[in-house]
Amino acid sequence: QCVVIKSYHQCLSCAVLKLVSLKTESFCFALALREQSDSAAKEHNDGRSHLAVVACGPRFEETLTMLKSAVLLSKKPLHFYIFAEDDLHDSFRNALDLWPRTIRSKFNFTIYPITFPNENPKEWKKLFKPCASQRLFLPLILKEVDSLLYVDTDIIFLRPVEDIWALLSHFGSSQLAAMAPEHEETRIGWYNRFARHPYYGKTGINSGVMLMNMTRLRDKSFKNDMTSVPLQWEEILMPLLQKYKLNITWGDQDLLNIIFHHNPESLYVFPCHWNYRPDHCIYGSNCRKAEHEGVFILHGNRGVFHDDKQPAFRAVYEAFQKYTFGENMETSLLQSLEMTLQTTTNTYCGRASQMLTKRLRQRQGDT
Repeated sequence: QCVVIKSYHQCLSCAVLKLVSLKTESFCFALALREQSDSAAKEHNDGRSHLAVVACGPRFEETLTMLKSAVLLSKKPLHFYIFAEDDLHDSFRNALDLWPRTIRSKFNFTIYPITFPNENPKEWKKLFKPCASQRLFLPLILKEVDSLLYVDTDIIFLRPVEDIWALLSHFGSSQLAAMAPEHEETRIGWYNRFARHPYYGKTGINSGVMLMNMTRLRDKSFKNDMTSVPLQWEEILMPLLQKYKLNITWGDQDLLNIIFHHNPESLYVFPCHWNYRPDHCIYGSNCRKAEHEGVFILHGNRGVFHDDKQPAFRAVYEAFQKYTFGENMETSLLQSLEMTLQTTTNTYCGRASQMLTKRLRQRQGDT
């Protein structure tokens, strides 16, 4: 049990004891960390991009396809941090080990169990979607990792991972995380029309692609609306959930919006083409960066990779899913995808399909 308590809220029961400086009053937060299934990289200035994903339930194939797109597009080495339910560990390990040696040489991977704080673990796990809130605890679990790119499972990379990784060097001295706006247009925005809690900026932020300087995040004391005393990351999460759990719709993303509403100086906002979703084209194109430069990262939220609501999104996903390592990407992936996209022009997103292949086409021109 934690033995030192801050006066403004209860200490969480814990498996790992952490004492924070007595000058700010000691506080304990704990995570029930279980043994890692593989050794994490010790050095993080090794030229690698560090990519994390959380997979629960029927997300195995979707996660593999996301990882495949990351490996195919990236030129620099990668390290994958895969958080998954126990019954998926062997499946991930076996599938990745079967990839060709030339592909396996481009990345390392570590598989972790799903881990939540001992207090209210079921509440955290069921928040929004199964295991989605795991991303909130990555800075506290991966304590030796300096920086990390978190992505949802329903992501396809259309540009090398190292390109978004390079945005870390664009952070100002106070910035510690980067995300894209939830919407570009206030007239179709969700947060500005329906949210019952504070949110970042005019339309909120989307946490499906989240770049973090976790060293800064762990060191930061965050302003909040629960106490006049700034709270560190491990201190703020549970009180925030308890205060707002009846008012949030999108789970941990809403909690991140609340945190950065009160700490806007800590967030770097990158453009919509780094997290391109159906909302950017379903009512007509509203992501200007994608119109000019193409889509960099495709986010198939709301299940559009697997249903018929947005056939253009599904076409991109299936092109990567079906691609076999070693085949010519120009003929086996890109040309086939472009032909399929021609059949989707009856939808707004299908009419914007050139944005979905622009970066792939440029990549082929560069090789």
